[in-house]
Amino acid sequence: MTVMTLKDIIETVNSEVSYIKERDPAARSTFEIILTYSGLHAVLMYRLAHRLYINQYKTAARTISQLAKFITGIEIHPGAKIGKRLFIDHGAGVVIGETAEIGDDCLLYQGVTLGGTGKGKGKRHPTLGNNVMVGCGAKVLGPFTVGDNSKIAANAVVLDAVPPNSTAVGVPARVVRQNGVRVSQDLDQVHIPDPVSQELCRQRARIEELEKKLKELESTRSED
Repeated sequence: MTVMTLKDIIETVNSEVSYIKERDPAARSTFEIILTYSGLHAVLMYRLAHRLYINQYKTAARTISQLAKFITGIEIHPGAKIGKRLFIDHGAGVVIGETAEIGDDCLLYQGVTLGGTGKGKGKRHPTLGNNVMVGCGAKVLGPFTVGDNSKIAANAVVLDAVPPNSTAVGVPARVVRQNGVRVSQDLDQVHIPDPVSQELCRQRARIEELEKKLKELESTRSED
């Protein structure tokens, strides 16, 4: 088993902290980040767990990942493959599955799930390219790729591949912008049908219809 030297550990922490400073305007100092950022704690514990996992110390790796989940509220399977400088902002409720892969310089917000859609073996979870941003509450589900420099909007549910340099929004998610140009589609984040809203509209129309009939009946009775 390859052992990380103190120099390796310091370089890893410095790299992660520098990226957080770059991406988070609320970050005031290195000390504050190391002391209070749960996303950093989860990633550093993942890196230790992953090293154990690939060297077949899988029970120890899972123990560390579950401890990290208990401490931070972030669940990263030690089998996942994560590149350099992952920033999990806020972090609560983030789940990263066993066969997920994340490139360098990615940003995940709270409530993000990189999950699978079944119980089959092999690749089940998504692959994120480099410099991918996934908004809060978004779900990326399945063994496909989200290309480099792409953005997933908050609360989107992504079920298919996303090309590089794209923005995906909605449920299910659709690409609405690619290479800085808006993609022409019948649906976008604003106009995606919301089944809950549609049902509420139907109920409101029904209530208005019943109120109209009730007024007509009251009017007829008053005339009598």
